[in-house]
Amino acid sequence: MQIKDIIKKVKQIEIRTKKKSEATLMGQYHSAFKGQGMTFSEVRPYQFGDEIRRIDWNKTARFREPFVKVMEEERELTMMLLVDISASMDYGTQTQLKREFVAEIAASVGFSAAGNNDKVGLILFADKVYKVIPPRKGRKHILAIISTILSADYVQAESKIEKAFEYMMTVFKKKSLIYMFSDFEDSYDLKMLRVAARKHQLLGLRIYDQKDNEIPDVGYALFTDAETGRQIWANTSNARWRYQFAEQQKQKVKTLTEDFESSSAGFININTGEDYAKFLYQYFRKR
Repeated sequence: MQIKDIIKKVKQIEIRTKKKSEATLMGQYHSAFKGQGMTFSEVRPYQFGDEIRRIDWNKTARFREPFVKVMEEERELTMMLLVDISASMDYGTQTQLKREFVAEIAASVGFSAAGNNDKVGLILFADKVYKVIPPRKGRKHILAIISTILSADYVQAESKIEKAFEYMMTVFKKKSLIYMFSDFEDSYDLKMLRVAARKHQLLGLRIYDQKDNEIPDVGYALFTDAETGRQIWANTSNARWRYQFAEQQKQKVKTLTEDFESSSAGFININTGEDYAKFLYQYFRKR
């Protein structure tokens, strides 16, 4: 994309997602993800109904009337967006490319996090980690992340989600919220997935185009793997071949769902033509 096209698209995404994140997602996001604990706020006189264990005995003895400690939730969290930039993500046959759809979802969850004063960071990966934007707060930072996702050079390489997890585990010691965006077309290290899910709060989002799951009857066609460059000819008029392809994709999604759930991680399977806010809202409600 040209710079002017990226700026235009970033502005469009901001307009579309700000209202959606504020009206639909922000409240559920806040409820779903509590803070890292409780921190001391102030001491005030005891009121009927206060917990006895909150009494400040030193101040109570000094003033000869009961005082209690007021604790507040330590809200600040860190959200990391892990985005697959292998070439298969730079593809789309409907209203958006996968990368554009990812940028829009990232904007929605990013603005929700910013509205709750949380930090947001970005890791772009494929066969290795290509770019990292450290977590920060604020609207301008979210816009910079959206622009980076849209303007990234998507690489012809097989994605390895474990590389992103390894980097995350090495650099970010504190428990964080991880949103991993990928089409999960390649194999992955299940052990590393489980380790990452134990350390952090993980949600995998499989972003797919309708043609990823079902191939139409177009006769003999040459197919090229966007990530490896491998090519094969196939007779798409063969109904059995099309059925087997669709079944393989269904099994892949079933395995992905089971792997994430057995790792105590969330998983959402989203078509680029679907309303992602509905899926996120349901996920937050479950949390």
